[in-house]
Amino acid sequence: MAMPMESPVTFSNVGKSKWWQRGIFASQTGYVLLALAVLLVVMHFASPYFFTEGNMQNVAKNFSFVAIATLGVTFVIITGGIDLSVGSMMCFSAIITSMVMTELSTPGGLGASLFVHMAEDGKTVVANIPGLILLVSVLAGLVVALLVGLVNGFCIAMLGLSPFVTTLGMLSIVRGLCYVVTNGRGSFPGGPDADYFYALTSGDVLGLPVPFIYLVILALVMALVLHHTSFGRHVFALGGNEKAAELTGIPVVRVKIEVYVICALAAGLQGIIISGWLGSAPANMATSYELNVIAAAVIGGANLAGGIGGPLGAIVGCVLLEVIRNGLVLAQVSSYWQQALVGVIIILAVLVDRIRSRMI
Repeated sequence: MAMPMESPVTFSNVGKSKWWQRGIFASQTGYVLLALAVLLVVMHFASPYFFTEGNMQNVAKNFSFVAIATLGVTFVIITGGIDLSVGSMMCFSAIITSMVMTELSTPGGLGASLFVHMAEDGKTVVANIPGLILLVSVLAGLVVALLVGLVNGFCIAMLGLSPFVTTLGMLSIVRGLCYVVTNGRGSFPGGPDADYFYALTSGDVLGLPVPFIYLVILALVMALVLHHTSFGRHVFALGGNEKAAELTGIPVVRVKIEVYVICALAAGLQGIIISGWLGSAPANMATSYELNVIAAAVIGGANLAGGIGGPLGAIVGCVLLEVIRNGLVLAQVSSYWQQALVGVIIILAVLVDRIRSRMI
């Protein structure tokens, strides 16, 4: 019986690929960009208010409130991990920043001796050194984020605990601390640097929202780190094959800890920015944001199995979700549908990626 013969490999067909396997369509991000372009065209005809300057500013600001944290969690996902504590971390960093700002601006408050001087009448007053209290407060918020990231990284990299279980537990721990330190109430940024704080978190520069500018800068830095540094190569190597990466001498433990620290810092910064937009840091701030952040990263092309992801995909995923949310608002559709649509989009994104992979 004659055996079926495979097509011979020749120099004429080596390297050839279909159009859906080349260029931007070589990754899931390309298909999401195409879907976003189609959606923008639909929104243009569906609502005359969508492409107005005011609405575009709202879209840019709103997706920026999630995208910075998405950049951080993308680092973790590329290594094959997950961080479910980002929403709680946003809230905790914002609360600490607001509380420290208020405390350092109060004469006689804890640590206020760092910022006081004697007035002519002999009374002790808070020194009004522009930006100093704000700087210390923001650093305090980022330090607690760094500590949480270190704990996550240590438990996962050193103790070998599951990233899912570890960060799920940290989600509950940090959220509980948010309620403990505030007694269930919110905290409000105050003091002489409050105006600086609001300008740097919810202001505009040349018509562009400040959070969007931060996002662009951080995305460029992330792209540079991932594609032009040894750390970036190590991150992708861990996601591709951790055992092989370890055998080639890559410091697996250190890289894992570093990506969880980066993720926590990004979430902390995101929370501080959101509190400036809200004008306060309530104890329930950013509840369930971890779902939106991870969803945006996955929709944008980050593979939960590891080895794939980047800043472009993270941003595109955030933009797509925000355009859908904004479109629902303009169409006066109930906001309760938003979460259902996010789930549908996640499944479709994974399905398209699976179909594309099988066609390669």
